[in-house]
Amino acid sequence: MDRRHELYCQREEISAEPFPGQCLRTFLRGLGFFGVKKGCDQGDCGACTVHIDGKPSICLTPAFRAAGTRSLPSRGWCATASCTPVQQAFLDAQAFQCGFCAAGMIMTAATFDAQAREDLPRLLKGNLCRCTGYHSIDDALHGVVNARRT
Repeated sequence: MDRRHELYCQREEISAEPFPGQCLRTFLRGLGFFGVKKGCDQGDCGACTVHIDGKPSICLTPAFRAAGTRSLPSRGWCATASCTPVQQAFLDAQAFQCGFCAAGMIMTAATFDAQAREDLPRLLKGNLCRCTGYHSIDDALHGVVNARRT
């Protein structure tokens, strides 16, 4: 069985094979995708969130389970010089402080529709932020602008 893993990053396909027992986060970081953070090592913080076939997935996912899927770490998500709407919303609302949770938070929030945005406390429970108190993240996901562009 072919266990090679294809990553779609900045519109470039990268093919690599994980080590036996390797988790997805370690595999991705080994390939240079440092936006996938090592937070709690227990799947509770969300700093490691990536998309697998368009759905958020966390670090506890064994790397071999992502073989044959379309996987997208945060670095590959913004494939052009401009930001995605969710990334821009986070910038406009200043929805980060230290930035540690930002990539995982954005990857999770990118899957939300308007109805999901009304249930943020439940849907973001797997993404922890120690700095913002979540108010600015809520602002970002509801289109509130807290920063002026110069």
